[in-house]
Amino acid sequence: MDIQVSPRGAMELLSQREVQELTQTSDSNLLSLFRQCALAVLNTGSESDDACEIFERYADFKIEILQRTRGVKLDIVNAPEQAFVDGRIVEGIRQHLFSVLRDILYLGTQIEHSSLYSNSSSENITEAVFHVLKNARALKPNRAPNIVVCWGGHSISRYEYEYTKEVGYHLGLLGFDICTGCGSGAMKGPMKGAAIGHAKQRNREARYIGLSEPGIIAAEPPNPMVSNLIVLPDIEKRLEAFVRMGHGIIVFPGGAGTAEEILYLLGILISPGNENVSVPLLLTGPEKSRPYFEKIDALVCATLGKDVCSRYEIIVGDSHAAARWMSKQIKKVRRERRRDGNAYYFNWLLNIPFEYQTPFEVSHESVSQLVLSHNLPPHELASNLRKAFSAIVTGNIKENGIRAVQAHGPYEIRADESIMAMLDELLQSFVEQHRMKLPGSTYHPCYRVVPGS
Repeated sequence: MDIQVSPRGAMELLSQREVQELTQTSDSNLLSLFRQCALAVLNTGSESDDACEIFERYADFKIEILQRTRGVKLDIVNAPEQAFVDGRIVEGIRQHLFSVLRDILYLGTQIEHSSLYSNSSSENITEAVFHVLKNARALKPNRAPNIVVCWGGHSISRYEYEYTKEVGYHLGLLGFDICTGCGSGAMKGPMKGAAIGHAKQRNREARYIGLSEPGIIAAEPPNPMVSNLIVLPDIEKRLEAFVRMGHGIIVFPGGAGTAEEILYLLGILISPGNENVSVPLLLTGPEKSRPYFEKIDALVCATLGKDVCSRYEIIVGDSHAAARWMSKQIKKVRRERRRDGNAYYFNWLLNIPFEYQTPFEVSHESVSQLVLSHNLPPHELASNLRKAFSAIVTGNIKENGIRAVQAHGPYEIRADESIMAMLDELLQSFVEQHRMKLPGSTYHPCYRVVPGS
């Protein structure tokens, strides 16, 4: 399909100078990112989570920004047909397109060329995350805490998916907004369930927030429930956005990406300075998923220590109890924020160490140099474990990672013998349970766990 599209939902009000900056940008990297993310949005509903396959299938796709007196238009050539109904672009997809334009080019240019948002300091990185969320109008200063972040895999079983909808339904009845990674599976289910709960309560202000980043969005395009799409510059800023904007976090079954998210948050919570900061963390799923959580719990306790396990709750087989537990914890968060003078809409007082904010450039060399040893302080080991899982995600679904593994073979993850055994067992269970790729795909491991030097 070929079409020209005007903005709606984002980028509707631009000055002539802003229009010129957008249409005349010469940053080839940002333009390439914009094209890939725009294609991902137009490809919503795809059954593939292979970024390389998607880009190759639509190699003739083109998108150009046109200058108009009243703003900009997008000229789109050879777009996926599923983005249209009777020759007209689906309205949600139109809005997501201009959210991508806003976050990748408009904000991307500001962040790239301003020392205020450089990756040189922890403060600058947090400012960049805040700036992106603020510009996307995702921060609501006059609302009591009500955002529940839901993490989980895009490749989950049907009974797990139905459970995420049940939890979402109870959260919707309780008036909570839902924030996820915006993809399918455990990212879509809670939103879909919450929509029914919100409808029953006649809640017309409910939000379904999707946070993504350029490397992931192609393999996990926004699901149809997402009302606010925000594309952060990299995975570390995406994770920081989750934990600073959310008031409680629910983890459903998933794969390497979900394990990465769990380790990221736990590593932060046990870092110095966060002893008195509450970020409710709940692991939940249907009864059949109990072994999944037992393996995650065992890995955390064995690597980071049993004290860390007190930082989260596990509720299996009871969606109503899961929602009630989260509701109770978020009331505590509200009291704590009022006591400490911390903003409801952005957790400024959470201390995120610089090592958790610095983008980890996945390569065969950087992965092989990760130290996974009990000799490290727990929060440092959690950081390195998170990076190891991030490398697996990169090799599984990101275009650059897939091509690197094809060219140079699997990443080598080096670990102490005891850590290696547990890590290998966990990852193998992910493979056997088809948590690494969507059903029907043949999975070839992009990693190899070997003894540390």
